[in-house]
Amino acid sequence: MNDKAMNPADAPLYPIREVSRLTGVNSVTLRAWERRYGLIRPQRTPKGHRLYARDDIARIERILQWLGRGVPVSQVRDLIDQPETATPAPDTESGDWDSQRQQLIAAVEALDLSRLEALFNQSLALYPVNVALAELWHPALAQLEESWGDKLGAGLQRSLLEAFLRTRVGTRLYHANHVARGPRLLVSRLPEETHQLGSLLLALAASHEGYRVVLLDDAPPLNELSLAVDRLHIAAVVLVSAQAERSELMRRQLPRLAEQLAIPVCLAGPVTRIRAADLENSGLEALGEDPVQSASRLGPLLSH
Repeated sequence: MNDKAMNPADAPLYPIREVSRLTGVNSVTLRAWERRYGLIRPQRTPKGHRLYARDDIARIERILQWLGRGVPVSQVRDLIDQPETATPAPDTESGDWDSQRQQLIAAVEALDLSRLEALFNQSLALYPVNVALAELWHPALAQLEESWGDKLGAGLQRSLLEAFLRTRVGTRLYHANHVARGPRLLVSRLPEETHQLGSLLLALAASHEGYRVVLLDDAPPLNELSLAVDRLHIAAVVLVSAQAERSELMRRQLPRLAEQLAIPVCLAGPVTRIRAADLENSGLEALGEDPVQSASRLGPLLSH
């Protein structure tokens, strides 16, 4: 089948892979919106292949707008089926995002891998990655971080969640890197950050933006980063931490690295807030704490 088929009225119809390319919504999500919620109703070829009209694409873009405003997918149909002039602003606080976050937190606290697997697959099937991260995974993990502290079982919960996400995110990066055409990023932790959750979410957000992501499990020696940049053809280095990190590193070593490398050296995570004063005029790029916003801020840095 050609990338674009024509109906009898010569109005263009698009196969699902083309609609995915045009809208940024993967085919799994498009099928889930159709089957589970009836949000879109594509036509079918005699062999059962989906074909989408321009009106379908416009409807998908409206769905994305509502999701981007924090509306859960379960509420979107009622909104987009109303005339735009009559559509009220949604009360997103009354949606089911909070319920989904609490389910995710409960699954982690109960060490329920089956439930965790189901929530992960469901969230990334029903929502674009950036929406799932912004509304579910990032706030839920932030809530877990606040509750863990020295609580009994917190270390096991964190380790299990990190191992789970490392496998799932790693698999998605592997497949996405084969088809992505964007610049290649190196994502890693800073030396005093002993956990991976922040770098995993950022890597997933960057992959969604079309970057090819090289994710390192451990903080690399700073004096070897230039070798990594050269051999791996890296366009930007993104270092993630929730810690304050050493003053020598923040005030001297990292600015020196940024001066030596001919590419952006970026920091992400709470370190950008904790060390905001040290980052001014340092030559380092502060992307912020939110993984989705951090990934979106890379674009202007790499377009120079």
